[in-house]
Amino acid sequence: MRFDIYGRYTLEVERQDDGWAVYRPDRGGRRRVFDFVIPSDLPDTEIATYLDDILHELAGLGAEIRRLD
Repeated sequence: MRFDIYGRYTLEVERQDDGWAVYRPDRGGRRRVFDFVIPSDLPDTEIATYLDDILHELAGLGAEIRRLD
């Protein structure tokens, strides 16, 4: 799943083993993000809300986290 983070950057979240892995697209590939952990029992339908909870300091007026796919 890809998420637009307040129009600032994109994160990719994918299920790996028994948890969620977060990546940030980079030139020619992507980098794993270890700055935060998404709880393994969180359903995929709640990931955007969770990301908003932990990244809300980056939000501008009216900005939101949107799932892109």
